[in-house]
Amino acid sequence: MRRPTRRRHTFGVLAGVVLLTIAGAGAPAAARQPGPACSDRPATTAALHDLTGAHRLVGAAIEVSGPECGRWSAASGRADLRTGRPMRVDERIRIGSSTKAFTATVVLQLVAEGQLVLDAAIERYLPGRIRGNGYDGRRITVRDLLRHTSGLPDHVDALDWDRVDRWRYRHFAPAELIAMALAQPPPTASWHYSTTNYVLAGLIVEQVTGHDISMEITRRIIGPLGLRDTYWPGDSVRIRGDHPRGYALVGAERRRDVTEFSMSYGGAGGALVSTLADQNRFFAALLGGRLLDPVRLAEMTHTVPTDPDRLWPDARYGLGIISTPLVDCGGALYWGHGGTTPGFRTLGGVTAGGRRAQLVVNDEPASYESWQALSTTLHTALCEAR
Repeated sequence: MRRPTRRRHTFGVLAGVVLLTIAGAGAPAAARQPGPACSDRPATTAALHDLTGAHRLVGAAIEVSGPECGRWSAASGRADLRTGRPMRVDERIRIGSSTKAFTATVVLQLVAEGQLVLDAAIERYLPGRIRGNGYDGRRITVRDLLRHTSGLPDHVDALDWDRVDRWRYRHFAPAELIAMALAQPPPTASWHYSTTNYVLAGLIVEQVTGHDISMEITRRIIGPLGLRDTYWPGDSVRIRGDHPRGYALVGAERRRDVTEFSMSYGGAGGALVSTLADQNRFFAALLGGRLLDPVRLAEMTHTVPTDPDRLWPDARYGLGIISTPLVDCGGALYWGHGGTTPGFRTLGGVTAGGRRAQLVVNDEPASYESWQALSTTLHTALCEAR
Protein backbone atom coordinates (compact mmCIF):
# COMPACT_ATOMS: atom_id res chain seq x y z
CA MET A 1 0.00 0.00 0.00
CA ARG A 2 1.24 3.45 -0.85
CA ARG A 3 0.28 7.04 -0.78
CA PRO A 4 1.35 9.57 -3.42
CA THR A 5 4.78 11.17 -2.93
CA ARG A 6 7.23 13.05 -5.09
CA ARG A 7 8.43 9.70 -6.37
CA ARG A 8 6.13 6.74 -5.91
CA HIS A 9 7.35 3.77 -3.94
CA THR A 10 5.35 1.07 -2.20
CA PHE A 11 7.14 -0.15 -0.21
CA GLY A 12 15.47 -13.16 -12.29
CA VAL A 13 12.38 -15.40 -12.46
CA LEU A 14 12.79 -18.45 -10.25
CA ALA A 15 11.02 -21.53 -11.48
CA GLY A 16 12.23 -23.60 -8.54
CA VAL A 17 11.57 -23.34 -4.84
CA VAL A 18 13.22 -20.63 -2.77
CA LEU A 19 13.59 -22.65 0.42
CA LEU A 20 16.07 -20.74 2.51
CA THR A 21 18.40 -22.47 4.94
CA ILE A 22 17.59 -20.21 7.85
CA ALA A 23 18.99 -21.53 11.10
CA GLY A 24 16.53 -21.16 13.92
CA ALA A 25 13.93 -19.43 11.78
CA GLY A 26 11.15 -20.45 14.10
CA ALA A 27 12.98 -19.93 17.39
CA PRO A 28 12.24 -16.90 19.58
CA ALA A 29 14.49 -13.98 18.65
CA ALA A 30 15.49 -13.50 22.28
CA ALA A 31 17.25 -16.89 22.18
CA ARG A 32 19.70 -15.70 19.52
CA GLN A 33 22.01 -12.99 20.86
CA PRO A 34 24.96 -11.57 18.93
CA GLY A 35 28.42 -12.84 19.78
CA PRO A 36 31.38 -10.53 20.38
CA ALA A 37 32.60 -10.82 16.79
CA CYS A 38 29.22 -9.78 15.42
CA SER A 39 28.23 -6.94 17.73
CA ASP A 40 29.63 -4.16 15.55
CA ARG A 41 27.99 -3.05 12.31
CA PRO A 42 29.58 0.36 11.70
CA ALA A 43 28.36 0.81 8.11
CA THR A 44 24.76 -0.02 9.00
CA THR A 45 24.90 2.22 12.06
CA ALA A 46 26.25 5.10 9.98
CA ALA A 47 23.57 4.64 7.32
CA LEU A 48 20.86 4.58 9.99
CA HIS A 49 22.11 7.81 11.57
CA ASP A 50 22.29 9.35 8.10
CA LEU A 51 18.51 8.92 7.80
CA THR A 52 17.87 11.09 10.84
CA GLY A 53 20.87 13.37 10.28
CA ALA A 54 21.50 14.28 6.66
CA HIS A 55 17.97 13.36 5.57
CA ARG A 56 16.30 14.82 8.66
CA LEU A 57 13.77 12.04 9.19
CA VAL A 58 12.29 12.00 12.68
CA GLY A 59 13.30 8.49 13.74
CA ALA A 60 14.66 5.25 12.34
CA ALA A 61 15.17 1.75 13.68
CA ILE A 62 16.53 -1.50 12.29
CA GLU A 63 16.81 -5.11 13.38
CA VAL A 64 19.21 -7.53 11.69
CA SER A 65 19.38 -11.22 12.47
CA GLY A 66 20.73 -14.39 10.97
CA PRO A 67 22.49 -17.69 11.57
CA GLU A 68 25.98 -16.20 11.75
CA CYS A 69 25.47 -13.42 14.30
CA GLY A 70 22.12 -13.82 15.98
CA ARG A 71 20.21 -10.61 16.54
CA TRP A 72 21.49 -7.03 16.28
CA SER A 73 19.50 -3.81 16.38
CA ALA A 74 19.94 -0.05 16.50
CA ALA A 75 17.81 3.09 16.56
CA SER A 76 18.36 6.75 15.79
CA GLY A 77 16.38 9.94 16.20
CA ARG A 78 13.13 10.44 18.05
CA ALA A 79 9.95 8.46 18.54
CA ASP A 80 8.03 11.55 19.63
CA LEU A 81 8.77 15.13 18.59
CA ARG A 82 6.68 16.59 21.40
CA THR A 83 8.46 14.81 24.25
CA GLY A 84 11.80 14.15 22.58
CA ARG A 85 11.55 10.44 23.47
CA PRO A 86 14.23 8.48 21.59
CA MET A 87 13.35 5.93 18.92
CA ARG A 88 13.36 2.26 19.97
CA VAL A 89 13.59 -0.96 18.00
CA ASP A 90 11.04 -3.01 19.94
CA GLU A 91 7.88 -0.94 19.56
CA ARG A 92 4.82 -1.59 17.42
CA ILE A 93 4.51 0.07 14.03
CA ARG A 94 2.14 0.04 11.07
CA ILE A 95 3.61 -2.24 8.38
CA GLY A 96 1.38 -1.22 5.47
CA SER A 97 1.84 -3.30 2.35
CA SER A 98 3.82 -6.03 4.06
CA THR A 99 0.29 -7.14 4.98
CA LYS A 100 0.05 -8.32 1.37
CA ALA A 101 2.55 -11.10 2.08
CA PHE A 102 0.29 -12.35 4.90
CA THR A 103 -2.81 -12.26 2.69
CA ALA A 104 -1.05 -13.99 -0.20
CA THR A 105 0.18 -16.71 2.17
CA VAL A 106 -3.38 -17.41 3.33
CA VAL A 107 -4.61 -17.57 -0.28
CA LEU A 108 -1.86 -20.03 -1.21
CA GLN A 109 -2.62 -22.17 1.83
CA LEU A 110 -6.23 -22.36 0.64
CA VAL A 111 -4.98 -23.35 -2.82
CA ALA A 112 -2.97 -26.17 -1.23
CA GLU A 113 -6.10 -27.29 0.63
CA GLY A 114 -8.13 -27.41 -2.58
CA GLN A 115 -10.44 -24.58 -1.55
CA LEU A 116 -9.16 -22.16 -4.18
CA VAL A 117 -7.85 -22.44 -7.74
CA LEU A 118 -5.06 -19.97 -8.42
CA ASP A 119 -5.81 -19.61 -12.13
CA ALA A 120 -9.59 -19.49 -11.77
CA ALA A 121 -11.36 -16.28 -12.71
CA ILE A 122 -12.30 -14.18 -9.71
CA GLU A 123 -15.86 -14.20 -11.07
CA ARG A 124 -16.04 -17.75 -9.76
CA TYR A 125 -15.69 -16.52 -6.17
CA LEU A 126 -17.06 -12.99 -6.43
CA PRO A 127 -19.77 -13.16 -9.11
CA GLY A 128 -20.63 -9.78 -10.56
CA ARG A 129 -18.27 -7.90 -8.26
CA ILE A 130 -15.97 -6.63 -11.03
CA ARG A 131 -18.05 -5.38 -13.94
CA GLY A 132 -18.30 -2.10 -15.84
CA ASN A 133 -16.08 0.74 -17.05
CA GLY A 134 -14.10 -1.80 -19.08
CA TYR A 135 -13.36 -4.11 -16.14
CA ASP A 136 -14.48 -7.75 -16.13
CA GLY A 137 -13.89 -10.26 -13.34
CA ARG A 138 -14.27 -13.10 -15.85
CA ARG A 139 -10.91 -12.06 -17.36
CA ILE A 140 -8.99 -11.67 -14.11
CA THR A 141 -7.58 -14.62 -12.16
CA VAL A 142 -6.72 -14.99 -8.49
CA ARG A 143 -3.07 -15.13 -9.54
CA ASP A 144 -3.49 -11.80 -11.34
CA LEU A 145 -4.67 -10.21 -8.10
CA LEU A 146 -1.71 -11.47 -6.10
CA ARG A 147 0.95 -10.40 -8.62
CA HIS A 148 -0.71 -7.09 -9.70
CA THR A 149 -1.39 -8.10 -13.31
CA SER A 150 -5.17 -7.70 -13.03
CA GLY A 151 -5.30 -4.39 -14.87
CA LEU A 152 -7.26 -2.84 -11.99
CA PRO A 153 -6.53 0.69 -10.73
CA ASP A 154 -5.57 1.40 -7.12
CA HIS A 155 -8.25 2.95 -4.91
CA VAL A 156 -5.45 4.51 -2.82
CA ASP A 157 -4.77 6.87 -5.73
CA ALA A 158 -8.34 8.19 -5.49
CA LEU A 159 -8.03 9.30 -1.86
CA ASP A 160 -7.51 13.00 -1.07
CA TRP A 161 -4.05 12.99 0.48
CA ASP A 162 -3.98 16.76 0.86
CA ARG A 163 -7.01 16.65 3.17
CA VAL A 164 -6.52 13.47 5.18
CA ASP A 165 -8.36 14.86 8.20
CA ARG A 166 -11.58 14.58 6.20
CA TRP A 167 -11.36 10.79 6.11
CA ARG A 168 -8.53 9.44 8.32
CA TYR A 169 -10.93 8.40 11.11
CA ARG A 170 -13.69 6.89 8.99
CA HIS A 171 -14.41 3.28 8.12
CA PHE A 172 -14.16 2.18 4.49
CA ALA A 173 -16.03 -0.99 3.54
CA PRO A 174 -14.33 -3.18 0.90
CA ALA A 175 -17.20 -2.54 -1.52
CA GLU A 176 -16.57 1.21 -1.26
CA LEU A 177 -12.85 0.80 -1.95
CA ILE A 178 -13.55 -1.38 -4.97
CA ALA A 179 -16.05 1.16 -6.34
CA MET A 180 -13.45 3.92 -5.94
CA ALA A 181 -10.98 1.87 -7.97
CA LEU A 182 -13.39 0.93 -10.74
CA ALA A 183 -14.37 4.57 -11.24
CA GLN A 184 -10.81 5.32 -12.38
CA PRO A 185 -9.49 4.83 -15.93
CA PRO A 186 -7.54 1.63 -16.61
CA PRO A 187 -3.78 1.65 -15.99
CA THR A 188 -1.68 1.92 -19.12
CA ALA A 189 0.91 -0.68 -18.07
CA SER A 190 0.40 -4.44 -17.88
CA TRP A 191 1.85 -4.50 -14.33
CA HIS A 192 0.24 -2.00 -11.97
CA TYR A 193 0.63 -2.05 -8.20
CA SER A 194 -2.87 -1.86 -6.72
CA THR A 195 -3.98 -2.42 -3.14
CA THR A 196 -7.46 -3.00 -4.58
CA ASN A 197 -6.18 -6.38 -5.79
CA TYR A 198 -5.64 -7.44 -2.19
CA VAL A 199 -8.95 -6.06 -0.98
CA LEU A 200 -10.49 -8.46 -3.51
CA ALA A 201 -8.21 -11.30 -2.42
CA GLY A 202 -9.39 -10.76 1.15
CA LEU A 203 -13.02 -10.99 0.02
CA ILE A 204 -12.25 -14.23 -1.80
CA VAL A 205 -10.77 -15.69 1.39
CA GLU A 206 -13.93 -14.68 3.25
CA GLN A 207 -16.11 -16.21 0.55
CA VAL A 208 -14.44 -19.63 0.63
CA THR A 209 -13.77 -19.89 4.38
CA GLY A 210 -16.72 -18.02 5.84
CA HIS A 211 -14.25 -16.00 7.95
CA ASP A 212 -12.88 -12.49 7.62
CA ILE A 213 -9.32 -12.28 6.30
CA SER A 214 -8.19 -10.89 9.67
CA MET A 215 -9.35 -14.08 11.39
CA GLU A 216 -7.62 -16.31 8.85
CA ILE A 217 -4.34 -14.39 9.11
CA THR A 218 -4.49 -14.62 12.89
CA ARG A 219 -5.39 -18.32 12.92
CA ARG A 220 -2.99 -19.46 10.20
CA ILE A 221 0.04 -17.19 10.67
CA ILE A 222 0.10 -14.92 13.72
CA GLY A 223 -0.88 -17.63 16.20
CA PRO A 224 1.28 -20.51 14.93
CA LEU A 225 4.38 -18.31 14.62
CA GLY A 226 3.86 -16.69 18.01
CA LEU A 227 3.87 -13.16 16.62
CA ARG A 228 2.76 -11.63 19.90
CA ASP A 229 3.08 -8.02 18.76
CA THR A 230 1.32 -8.44 15.41
CA TYR A 231 -2.41 -7.82 15.16
CA TRP A 232 -5.22 -6.60 12.94
CA PRO A 233 -6.42 -3.21 14.24
CA GLY A 234 -9.95 -3.32 12.85
CA ASP A 235 -11.59 0.09 13.14
CA SER A 236 -9.37 1.25 15.97
CA VAL A 237 -7.35 4.30 14.91
CA ARG A 238 -4.81 3.81 17.70
CA ILE A 239 -1.82 1.49 17.97
CA ARG A 240 -1.95 -0.67 21.07
CA GLY A 241 1.03 -0.77 23.42
CA ASP A 242 4.31 1.07 23.05
CA HIS A 243 4.82 2.71 19.66
CA PRO A 244 6.51 5.72 18.08
CA ARG A 245 4.45 8.62 16.83
CA GLY A 246 4.09 8.70 13.04
CA TYR A 247 4.63 11.89 11.03
CA ALA A 248 3.77 12.87 7.48
CA LEU A 249 3.79 15.79 5.10
CA VAL A 250 0.19 16.97 4.71
CA GLY A 251 -0.83 19.66 2.24
CA ALA A 252 1.29 22.80 2.56
CA GLU A 253 2.34 21.97 6.13
CA ARG A 254 5.82 20.69 6.80
CA ARG A 255 5.08 17.81 9.17
CA ARG A 256 2.12 16.54 11.18
CA ASP A 257 1.44 13.80 13.69
CA VAL A 258 -0.78 11.26 11.89
CA THR A 259 -0.31 8.33 14.28
CA GLU A 260 -4.06 7.89 14.71
CA PHE A 261 -5.46 6.54 11.45
CA SER A 262 -8.14 4.08 10.39
CA MET A 263 -6.41 1.41 8.34
CA SER A 264 -9.71 0.20 6.85
CA TYR A 265 -8.63 2.00 3.68
CA GLY A 266 -5.83 -0.59 3.34
CA GLY A 267 -7.64 -3.68 4.60
CA ALA A 268 -6.16 -6.96 3.38
CA GLY A 269 -3.52 -4.96 1.53
CA GLY A 270 -2.20 -2.83 4.35
CA ALA A 271 -3.86 -2.94 7.78
CA LEU A 272 -1.52 -4.91 10.05
CA VAL A 273 0.40 -3.61 13.06
CA SER A 274 3.63 -5.42 13.96
CA THR A 275 7.23 -5.01 15.13
CA LEU A 276 10.58 -5.34 13.42
CA ALA A 277 11.26 -8.60 15.30
CA ASP A 278 7.90 -10.11 14.33
CA GLN A 279 8.43 -9.14 10.70
CA ASN A 280 11.84 -10.77 10.62
CA ARG A 281 10.35 -13.89 12.14
CA PHE A 282 7.46 -13.98 9.65
CA PHE A 283 9.59 -13.62 6.52
CA ALA A 284 12.15 -16.13 7.81
CA ALA A 285 9.37 -18.66 8.43
CA LEU A 286 7.72 -17.96 5.08
CA LEU A 287 10.87 -18.29 2.97
CA GLY A 288 12.08 -21.13 5.19
CA GLY A 289 9.10 -23.30 4.22
CA ARG A 290 7.16 -23.23 7.50
CA LEU A 291 3.99 -21.68 6.07
CA LEU A 292 3.81 -23.03 2.51
CA ASP A 293 4.66 -26.35 0.90
CA PRO A 294 7.38 -26.37 -1.80
CA VAL A 295 4.93 -26.20 -4.71
CA ARG A 296 3.11 -23.17 -3.31
CA LEU A 297 6.37 -21.46 -2.31
CA ALA A 298 7.57 -21.91 -5.90
CA GLU A 299 4.35 -20.23 -7.11
CA MET A 300 4.87 -17.36 -4.69
CA THR A 301 8.48 -16.74 -5.76
CA HIS A 302 7.83 -16.91 -9.51
CA THR A 303 8.20 -13.22 -10.35
CA VAL A 304 7.31 -10.75 -13.09
CA PRO A 305 8.91 -7.38 -13.96
CA THR A 306 7.51 -4.32 -12.20
CA ASP A 307 7.18 -0.59 -12.76
CA PRO A 308 10.10 1.11 -10.93
CA ASP A 309 7.98 4.23 -10.41
CA ARG A 310 5.56 2.21 -8.31
CA LEU A 311 8.19 0.06 -6.56
CA TRP A 312 11.94 0.55 -7.00
CA PRO A 313 14.51 -0.25 -9.71
CA ASP A 314 15.17 -3.94 -10.48
CA ALA A 315 12.36 -5.16 -8.21
CA ARG A 316 10.33 -8.16 -9.42
CA TYR A 317 6.98 -9.16 -7.97
CA GLY A 318 5.80 -12.66 -7.13
CA LEU A 319 2.60 -13.46 -5.25
CA GLY A 320 2.68 -10.99 -2.38
CA ILE A 321 6.48 -10.91 -2.24
CA ILE A 322 9.23 -8.91 -3.95
CA SER A 323 12.71 -9.94 -5.06
CA THR A 324 15.45 -7.31 -5.25
CA PRO A 325 19.11 -7.75 -6.21
CA LEU A 326 21.71 -6.65 -3.67
CA VAL A 327 24.40 -4.96 -5.73
CA ASP A 328 26.70 -4.73 -2.70
CA CYS A 329 26.44 -8.51 -2.29
CA GLY A 330 27.31 -9.28 -5.90
CA GLY A 331 23.71 -9.22 -7.12
CA ALA A 332 22.32 -11.84 -4.74
CA LEU A 333 18.58 -11.49 -4.15
CA TYR A 334 16.69 -10.63 -1.03
CA TRP A 335 13.01 -11.48 -0.67
CA GLY A 336 10.51 -9.43 1.27
CA HIS A 337 8.18 -6.48 0.97
CA GLY A 338 7.83 -2.89 2.07
CA GLY A 339 5.04 -0.78 3.46
CA THR A 340 3.97 2.85 3.23
CA THR A 341 1.24 4.23 5.47
CA PRO A 342 0.69 7.70 6.91
CA GLY A 343 3.48 8.11 9.45
CA PHE A 344 5.46 4.92 8.80
CA ARG A 345 7.73 3.53 6.09
CA THR A 346 9.00 -0.03 6.38
CA LEU A 347 11.32 -2.10 4.23
CA GLY A 348 12.85 -5.51 4.79
CA GLY A 349 13.53 -9.03 3.67
CA VAL A 350 15.63 -12.19 3.80
CA THR A 351 18.67 -13.31 1.81
CA ALA A 352 19.36 -16.85 0.62
CA GLY A 353 22.02 -17.15 3.31
CA GLY A 354 19.45 -16.51 6.01
CA ARG A 355 20.29 -12.96 7.01
CA ARG A 356 17.16 -10.88 7.50
CA ALA A 357 16.62 -7.22 8.24
CA GLN A 358 13.67 -4.93 8.87
CA LEU A 359 13.85 -1.14 8.78
CA VAL A 360 11.29 1.49 9.82
CA VAL A 361 11.15 5.28 9.80
CA ASN A 362 8.32 7.17 11.49
CA ASP A 363 8.29 9.96 8.94
CA GLU A 364 7.71 10.62 5.25
CA PRO A 365 10.83 10.97 3.10
CA ALA A 366 10.56 14.32 1.36
CA SER A 367 12.90 13.63 -1.56
CA TYR A 368 14.01 10.91 -3.92
CA GLU A 369 17.40 10.97 -2.19
CA SER A 370 15.71 10.19 1.13
CA TRP A 371 13.86 7.28 -0.44
CA GLN A 372 17.11 5.97 -1.83
CA ALA A 373 18.74 6.31 1.58
CA LEU A 374 16.16 3.89 3.01
CA SER A 375 17.11 1.32 0.40
CA THR A 376 20.80 1.95 0.96
CA THR A 377 20.42 1.37 4.69
CA LEU A 378 18.62 -1.93 4.20
CA HIS A 379 21.09 -3.13 1.57
CA THR A 380 23.98 -2.24 3.86
CA ALA A 381 22.42 -4.22 6.70
CA LEU A 382 21.96 -7.26 4.47
CA CYS A 383 25.43 -7.07 2.95
CA GLU A 384 27.79 -5.74 5.62
CA ALA A 385 30.57 -8.17 6.44
CA ARG A 386 29.93 -10.43 9.43
